[in-house]
Amino acid sequence: MKLSELICGLKYELVKGNIDTQINNIQNDSRKVGENDLFFCISGAVFDGHKYADEVSGKGASVLVIEKDIDLSHLKKTTVIKVDSTRYTMGYISSKFYGEPSKKLNVIGITGTKGKTTTTYMIKNMLELSGHKTGLIGTIEIIDGVSTIPAQNTTPESIILHKTLKTMVDNGLDSVVMEVSSQGLMLDRVAGVDFDYGIFTNLSKDHIGPNEHKTFEEYMMWKAKLFTLCKVGIFNIDDEYSDYMMDNAECEILTYGLMADADYRANGFKLYNKDGVLGIEYEVSGKMSGDVIVDLPGEFSVHNSLAAIAVADSLNVPFENIAEILKEIKVRGRVEMIPISDAFTIMIDYAHNAMALESLLLALKAYRPKRLVSLFGCGGNRSKDRRYDMGEVSGKLSDYTIITSDNPRDEEPLAIIADIVTGMKKTDGEYIEIPDRKEAIRYAIMNAKEGDVIVLAGIGHEDDQEIMGVKHHMDERDLIREILEEEDVTTICGYNNRYFA
Repeated sequence: MKLSELICGLKYELVKGNIDTQINNIQNDSRKVGENDLFFCISGAVFDGHKYADEVSGKGASVLVIEKDIDLSHLKKTTVIKVDSTRYTMGYISSKFYGEPSKKLNVIGITGTKGKTTTTYMIKNMLELSGHKTGLIGTIEIIDGVSTIPAQNTTPESIILHKTLKTMVDNGLDSVVMEVSSQGLMLDRVAGVDFDYGIFTNLSKDHIGPNEHKTFEEYMMWKAKLFTLCKVGIFNIDDEYSDYMMDNAECEILTYGLMADADYRANGFKLYNKDGVLGIEYEVSGKMSGDVIVDLPGEFSVHNSLAAIAVADSLNVPFENIAEILKEIKVRGRVEMIPISDAFTIMIDYAHNAMALESLLLALKAYRPKRLVSLFGCGGNRSKDRRYDMGEVSGKLSDYTIITSDNPRDEEPLAIIADIVTGMKKTDGEYIEIPDRKEAIRYAIMNAKEGDVIVLAGIGHEDDQEIMGVKHHMDERDLIREILEEEDVTTICGYNNRYFA
């Protein structure tokens, strides 16, 4: 493929060489550059690709894409084009290089602080049940129609993203559901993607800090960008920031929520608790009508399911298929119930900061459990404030807290636990410290009482634990299974294993 084909329609300056230059491949990693490749000089937080211009030219790169002025005296045969943003250009060119795959798919992008992962799986399963061959790109994994690959970033770099979309097209898929992070929007990881639908779930003050967004206003602005890129925007109008999102949108607008004027609205929302399974039920009305049951707890499950309903209805998925998926939906590590007892509820959730833990515990308190038990730790090499805050939240909202280890990384687990206890002691909450996570879970199960709701928070979908730079396999589902194999299960309150059977 020639450079001229890839940059057609792009604003650029030809600094050196000619645009008829032949290109074999495109790269943003200098280590992978080969003969006649195009190399994007990306200005990153740690590495600056412009510093590798001589190196990649020496490896045979035929084209460099730059955004800064650099010394070109050593580049003998390399064509150089200059653009305003190499990140944006990487997305634009990647789409062209891989045959504009997003135009051959129904592309559904989901953004918001919470709910992206669960809503993504709901939509994927609904579409598949109605005959759409659907891929997924998200926090947990990438599913391309043939392979399932653990995710490195919620939203991959554009050069990887477009290659993945091409693989999906090659594998015969017609749709893809993807989580779109604020970082993905800010860093132009979705540049060149042709979005059919964009979904706004909600917004709260997260991802604010030196390595993410400077202010909440900046965070909100980048979230809103998705709705300048999609054809149809679907908004949670119960969220206080939905007006901002819709006011800045450049797309057709659909809405969902509990408000009377929502296009897809939930009426008669009720909680239910049956045999240790927590869920919700409501009647959807507006553009679609019917009774909905979701085996996931909390009001946030109403909003997640309504978002999925809106997309599925727009793609002509029958209501019976929608209702079937919502009744059976299970998302790994997102209020994922592990049904081992009819008498108490135990679940795994990714809540790994105070805001997420508070939201989860408040949702569960609405079910009026006899005891709400939270088990969690905090990651090492992270802010101590997170530990204090999580301890304080659990102390205020839980009836009992089991403080354990999470991902200690390079820190001493007992020191992390001590920080959590500092926050806990600001409250009157009861707690116990059990550093070994498996033993902490064992304690929770063996001491469970009828009516308990037990939350294993912080690990979620992850299946390893990092200690002093070494990763060890640790899947909480495996830990629970091992505990059940090791213990006399007849002593477990209401034991009725429906998960590992």
